Amino acid sequence: MKVEDLSAVAYFAGWRIVRWLPEKSAYRLFSFVADRASAKNGKSFSRLESNLRRVVPELSTNELRTLAKAGMRSYLRYWCDTFRSPDWSSARIQSTVTINDAELLLEPVRSKRGVVVALPHAGNWDHAGSYFCSLGIPLVTVVERLKPEKLFQKFLEYRQSIGMEALPLDGRVMGTLASRLREGKLVALVADRDLSRSGIDVKFFDGIARMPAGPALLALRTGADLITAFVSYTASGIHIEFRKVEIASGETESEQVAKTVQLCADNFASGITQHPADWHMLQRIWVDGDFVERS
Repeated sequence: MKVEDLSAVAYFAGWRIVRWLPEKSAYRLFSFVADRASAKNGKSFSRLESNLRRVVPELSTNELRTLAKAGMRSYLRYWCDTFRSPDWSSARIQSTVTINDAELLLEPVRSKRGVVVALPHAGNWDHAGSYFCSLGIPLVTVVERLKPEKLFQKFLEYRQSIGMEALPLDGRVMGTLASRLREGKLVALVADRDLSRSGIDVKFFDGIARMPAGPALLALRTGADLITAFVSYTASGIHIEFRKVEIASGETESEQVAKTVQLCADNFASGITQHPADWHMLQRIWVDGDFVERS
């Protein structure tokens, strides 16, 4: 059996086992796994720690290590949520969400002009999606194609079970998303990392990071509203902070997009500064040091 197939089998087994465990036991298990990963100081934990060093450079080495450990626990909490949330009731989903400025999303949905929500890898964005789907709001998102195919299909089915229209990330997806926005729907896109050549360079904390153009480009071309969301964990669930993003002026579409992506990045930075432990960035995001551009 290939390594990627073994990985899929492990995910599927975990998905079943964690749903069978009592809730407190499941979350204790994932906290234990997070602490073990932190203690091993492997590639993912080291990257998380180095990313957080840029966010809070004033921390001592011990303080930074403590924050990174909390970040790893937050990340594993997301995965435990993911495995268990298919069994959550609508009442639980709705009662465990608090929101600032919800009208930034609700008003354009009611008005049928569409809204693009750009958000970073923070908190539990699937919980946020479940909340709005439970209110009857049509939500469209994109799922990055994973290997093996069975694992990709599992995540596709998971988001569809929440009530989302989950589209595979391919060359046709931008056209489909634009069509959905013109129908007045909500399009939610995780948008804090794109290291490909099509990514947009932005000033982010102490360096240059690269983020996707998609949310800004969709809003510009369809006239849909553009907002950012930062999802952070609370003791019982999540909190969502919405912020409006005005499409920037510019002589060309490319200039407008670049400036607008920077505004999104600024909003992400504000949320990360307030809740650094809930930013689940275990991969490279800054394009400096030993960065090598991929196609």
